Amino acid sequence: MEAQLKRLGFLLDWKKQKFTLDPDIVKEVNNTFKKLFDDNLVYRSNKLVSFCTSCGTSFSDLEVVNKETEGKLFYIKYSFSDSKEHITVATTRPETIFGDMALMVNPKDKRYKKYIGKTVILPISGRTVPVIADSYVDATFGSGVVKVTPSHDLADFEVAKRHNLNLNTVIDFTGKMQNTGFCDGIYFLKARTAVIEKLQEINAIEKITDHLTNLPTCYRCSSVLQPLPKEQWFIKLSPLKEKAIKFLKQGKIKVYPSKFKKQLIDILEQFIDWNISRQIVWGIRIPAYQCTKTNKTYSESNPNLDNKEIGKSWFVSLEKPTECAICKNCNFIQDQDTFDTWFSSSQWPFATLKSLGNEYFKHFYPTSVMETGYDILRAWVSRMIMIGVYETNNEPFKNIFLHGMVRDSKGAKMSKSKGNVINPIDMVEKYGADALRAALIFGTKEGGDIVLSEEKIKPMRNFGNKIWNIARFLQTCETETGTASKNNTSTEKKLTQLKSEFLEFQNEYSRFMKGFKFAKAFDLSYEFIWHRFADFYIEEFKFEIKNNGNLSVLNELNLVYLDLLKCVHPFMPFVTEAVWQSLQKNNSSILNANTN
Repeated sequence: MEAQLKRLGFLLDWKKQKFTLDPDIVKEVNNTFKKLFDDNLVYRSNKLVSFCTSCGTSFSDLEVVNKETEGKLFYIKYSFSDSKEHITVATTRPETIFGDMALMVNPKDKRYKKYIGKTVILPISGRTVPVIADSYVDATFGSGVVKVTPSHDLADFEVAKRHNLNLNTVIDFTGKMQNTGFCDGIYFLKARTAVIEKLQEINAIEKITDHLTNLPTCYRCSSVLQPLPKEQWFIKLSPLKEKAIKFLKQGKIKVYPSKFKKQLIDILEQFIDWNISRQIVWGIRIPAYQCTKTNKTYSESNPNLDNKEIGKSWFVSLEKPTECAICKNCNFIQDQDTFDTWFSSSQWPFATLKSLGNEYFKHFYPTSVMETGYDILRAWVSRMIMIGVYETNNEPFKNIFLHGMVRDSKGAKMSKSKGNVINPIDMVEKYGADALRAALIFGTKEGGDIVLSEEKIKPMRNFGNKIWNIARFLQTCETETGTASKNNTSTEKKLTQLKSEFLEFQNEYSRFMKGFKFAKAFDLSYEFIWHRFADFYIEEFKFEIKNNGNLSVLNELNLVYLDLLKCVHPFMPFVTEAVWQSLQKNNSSILNANTN
């Protein structure tokens, strides 16, 4: 990756490269966790989390990808325990029927008021559960009756708290069924088929209809995520997001394009508490220790666990504790989990600078610009603001500039399965890094998606050649020119026009760059260099230079051209650097040039 960045022209100080698992970075991340814990902003709780049974880890809400999928809605008949009547429940997950702890209706639904408080028999298992009332139920969806499965539905978990229902976990962390007495050990999708067949056999299915649903999937492997109860570490986001929103509304952080400011504020306002525990080996291990003596075993059957009680046997410490403050025991076990990578990434602006020393931190923080894709506003940018403001009392960056996604020539998302991926290094080999860089920004709306094809890269290669050829022409003229001749009125008029037009160009270019309208700045440079400077002014002055040996005109063209190279350099660094050094003859870099 580092080699690719260098090939693409990233101008970075490679000597100050930092890595997530560098000891000094780990120290900063742990310090932040400890500070959050001491400020009562971190807690450990047994909650329902989105768990990937394929990757073997839980995720926070931001890593859940909802995919619209054609599915089925199963209408299942539940018989009442005191009569031959039945009530019908519509569900998309019949395999979780073994985990049902109640049926639920809307208290205002006249159809079912008489059933509230009664008990029904779960098909197949024969266990009885109550019928309860809760305004959460949408009476217009399905049959208007909902099965409450607290261990496997985030909303049902909250319902269980309100109605003091226990949990019954029937899917384990490998995705297999358990505690069913019917299909234990079978993967949940295969179990679904077996359950449907059994329900049909006992005449417990009223009907099956097509249903469009949003399936929560893993962002890493695309497997369907399972809501499962698990003890994890969470960050209270309410006080953190309030400060972040305040900084944005006060203009301490500016967002470009401005349309993303409202989107960023909306994202922050919608945040729920952040699960930062991960069951993966690649990451920073959580600096939390459990006393082996005071450790209590909590039953997963109770969703109303006292989080203060859970936390009593846990100690957050930068070093392994030597003695338990409660029982004086000296044996501790460190949490096996690692931090969510977005937790360490959220600290990147200040953690990297602090790791280089306080002098660097004071000089460069808050940083000037955060440039990234709009697709990680929620995952990264918003969290950098929250944690940065909390840790430093300052904004992590003054400006946020967001670019769009690179898409193929038809505007479709690039993917290997579609075969429409453009390998950037292949394009660099074929056309040069400058051509690829220029193609990515030419004609692109700020914050908009980037339509890229090889046909768009070729013209940018030609533009690079044009820059080179202009330099060769000016150098050739210099060797052929004699002493300066006196400019005639026509020549003076054209030179004045060039200077005036170039000054207008510079002012507009500067306005675009300061306003983070980089594509417009590059497009302006492209048009001026090719169609005004080369096609018009060089052609106008060619006879005066080559035939009359007018050195003063050549000098004016050179001065304008050198300034034009500075303008194009951020976009096409390789050709402009090479041409600059060729024209200067002293091996000085364009980076050292006066940019005023």
